[in-house]
Amino acid sequence: MSTSNEVQQDTRFFGHPRGLANLFGVEMWERFSFYGMLGILGIYLYYKVDQGGLGIDQGAALGIVGAYGGMVYLCSVIGAWVADRLLGSERTLFYSAILIMIGHISLAVLPGMTGVGVGLACVAVGSGGLKSNVTAVVGTLYAEGDERRDAGFTIFYMGINLGGFIGPLLTGLAQQEVGFHLGFGLAAIGMALGLIQYTIGRKNLGTQASEIPNPLPASKRLLAIAGGVLIVAVIAVLISTGVITPANLADVVVYVVAAISVLYFVMILTSKKITSDERSRVFSFIPMYIASAAFFSLYQQQFTVVTAYTDQRLDRGLFGWMMPVSWVNSINPVFVIVFAPVLAAIWIKLGPKQPSTPLKFVLGTVLMGAAFLLFLPMVNTGKNGSPLIALAGILLVFTIAELMVSPVGLSLSTKLAPQAFRTQMVALNFLSVSLGTAMSGKLAEYYSADDEAPYFSIVGGSAIVIGLVLLALIPFIRRLMKGVH
Repeated sequence: MSTSNEVQQDTRFFGHPRGLANLFGVEMWERFSFYGMLGILGIYLYYKVDQGGLGIDQGAALGIVGAYGGMVYLCSVIGAWVADRLLGSERTLFYSAILIMIGHISLAVLPGMTGVGVGLACVAVGSGGLKSNVTAVVGTLYAEGDERRDAGFTIFYMGINLGGFIGPLLTGLAQQEVGFHLGFGLAAIGMALGLIQYTIGRKNLGTQASEIPNPLPASKRLLAIAGGVLIVAVIAVLISTGVITPANLADVVVYVVAAISVLYFVMILTSKKITSDERSRVFSFIPMYIASAAFFSLYQQQFTVVTAYTDQRLDRGLFGWMMPVSWVNSINPVFVIVFAPVLAAIWIKLGPKQPSTPLKFVLGTVLMGAAFLLFLPMVNTGKNGSPLIALAGILLVFTIAELMVSPVGLSLSTKLAPQAFRTQMVALNFLSVSLGTAMSGKLAEYYSADDEAPYFSIVGGSAIVIGLVLLALIPFIRRLMKGVH
């Protein structure tokens, strides 16, 4: 393996270190497989057996999708800890990619709920581990002060959206023309390709990517492993005894993530390692955490309610051919690619005049609620279905709202973090996404294509109210932030 200094001076990939091409590729294929599988998972669970599905109740099926998404973000916190204390980011990334591939293969070849259980567990743990570490490894490719860093991350994030765009197109087409298991098989093949190209290029990542920042003492490693095994055993017992079921999985994930979040906040706020100003900043993050969870409980319904809506209410006819359900999931990545640089340029242009971070959260949450209200004019479209162009417009509002909250929340968690708890504050941001994603599954249990108006009105209106409450709290929050903008 090259030294980190050699890697950072490398310019073989369009002026960037060659390792960037490797990480771009593995992230693109991971997102290809992740979003490709997610695009067909919901309908696989609730389609009838004669349609190739499992025939689960729709509410429970969409709850599973939301709970699975919540587990991915929860596992990202665990993956960050494993990298920091046990394996280092590069090795954690590598083993996570293998686990993801095993999960997709399980979905493709194992029958019924066995394949779903094994597959989703492996993909959730693997995607969480990869998500929390691949960005860190990209960071090691550049020396401090390297002016190529921002451009390198821009190239890397293009890989995310490229995979998110192509994945649902190919897996959805395979599902519709041949069957669900071919769709899951394509996701497995995509992840295998990513793993192969990553393995070949591991030598280009440098030694820094393999370092363990805060190694766990050897005397505590056995205890940590035993703890992990015990948690897995307890979960297995709860599932086998019927305490955790497909019908209540979303509830379980919501309660677990909420409890972990409260413990994190209490641990940080009661620590003697933080100053009074740092404690005040942590308090200022609490309303933003709540707003973030509320935002993602709506935004992540792209894979729950919007999937069911596309299947049952959307006019998917294109020149006499029926568009696959999952193709709708490719719309958002296109909008992100187009509008992310535009919004970034606007913030740069405005400079100190740009909206404050809490105000961006307000705008994102209110816009997200407004997006759900935009479904209301189409509740009476009848058997002809809602027009595709209208749903695309609603997803554009989803995207603009996302760009107000998602990157801003991650940045804010690092700015408000006490010196002694930097990683834990980033973990709290991921936990807000985890809680919101699990909630997107819980809320979807109340959606019915036969009576949509109450659902869209209540969910959309609630998000707007939360945004307006946050708006009223901005002066108080700004004082708590102690100079952080």
